[in-house]
Amino acid sequence: MRNLRIVFMGTPDFAVAILDALLKAKFNIVGVITAADKPAGRGRKLNESAVKKYALENKLHILQPTNLKNEEFIQDLEALNANLQIVVAFRMLPKVVWKMPKYGTFNLHASLLPDYRGAAPINWAIINGETKTGVTTFFIDEKIDTGNIILQEEVEIGETEIVGELHDKLMNLGSKLVIETVKQIELDKVKTIKQPEIEEKAAPKLFNETCKINWNAPIHSIYNLIRGLNPYPTAWSTLINNNEEVKVKIYDVKKEFEKHQYKIGTILSTKNEIKVAVTKGFIKIENLQLSSKRKMDAKSLLNGFTFSENAFMQ
Repeated sequence: MRNLRIVFMGTPDFAVAILDALLKAKFNIVGVITAADKPAGRGRKLNESAVKKYALENKLHILQPTNLKNEEFIQDLEALNANLQIVVAFRMLPKVVWKMPKYGTFNLHASLLPDYRGAAPINWAIINGETKTGVTTFFIDEKIDTGNIILQEEVEIGETEIVGELHDKLMNLGSKLVIETVKQIELDKVKTIKQPEIEEKAAPKLFNETCKINWNAPIHSIYNLIRGLNPYPTAWSTLINNNEEVKVKIYDVKKEFEKHQYKIGTILSTKNEIKVAVTKGFIKIENLQLSSKRKMDAKSLLNGFTFSENAFMQ
């Protein structure tokens, strides 16, 4: 059995769950690499990554390089004498880093590779209406998410599942897959397979414009976009109400199939519900957030907010 000395690289909550699983499985984590602290909020207070906070609580050795090719960082990394590196939700590594450990560097990716390579695989799986996804461990190579696959685990996506729920499901599944992968490496029993050469579905980074709702799209596309961005980074639209423009973030919705003569984007509201007219039906909004207001359910909003007769989303 190999005596593993592991360096873990990651930044968000998703990565914390995997690091926690590794510690609970008694693996030797000799160092943690995470993003540098960034100023956030009005006071520009330095914000620590979720992984850094966890590493501090557990007294792990932390490195926070701004440049992964920096000579001082490379020397500090070499000094840890790690023979395995694990990457979860971090950033692209230079060759000098991923080639360093004897037993390689592997990544956990939240999709069934080669599909959904890129920065936002969980979101795009739902946005594209997939019924299944999964997690993959693979050895890192020169390109993004292209290395030889070690293990994969598949999971179903529920018809009404939102990205927050799928994120947590894949986080738990990914924790188990990483532990199984490390055990195989520890026992020198890894058998990898080359990723198939297919025209894969992509998972590019999400930008503000990606999250804007096109109310002229098919009803299922609008529904999938909203749940694929709920709760983060959140689908949005511009509300035109009494000639005022208000940005609205939209969270939980339902589809209602019904023939109607309303113009696309028209808002229909009662004392209890808000609906937007779309092709072949309506999108019923259950939770939303108006600019500079708190998130609330439709009924609560309607207690103090009135939609004009000609209000619409654009």
